[in-house]
Amino acid sequence: MKKLIFWVEIPTENFERAVLFYNSILKLDLKVVDCGEEKMACFPTGEGALIYAKGFKPSSNGILLSLNAENELEETLASIEKKGCKIIQPKTKIQVEGRGYFALFIDCEGNKIGLYGDN
Repeated sequence: MKKLIFWVEIPTENFERAVLFYNSILKLDLKVVDCGEEKMACFPTGEGALIYAKGFKPSSNGILLSLNAENELEETLASIEKKGCKIIQPKTKIQVEGRGYFALFIDCEGNKIGLYGDN
């Protein structure tokens, strides 16, 4: 089976702030595409982007997207807190054996985002 999630867009109100935030906490170098009224910063793995566009509004309600922090979950959570964002669920063991850990936070734009890590 091909990957189930094909594309996801994380809404932003302050696009530049969001790009700096995600580059910092996930150690990325998101490439910005400016299309005038719409801006995108695409994930290097090709399945989504940060987006600034009419009709896109950050929210802590709705679908939950979880990003892979791999083996750096605690380090990533510390980085999120240093950026002034709120951890709403600390590192928590997933009860299914072999599934690792998860955490939830509110990003710099007000979106509720999940993190997943192996340990």
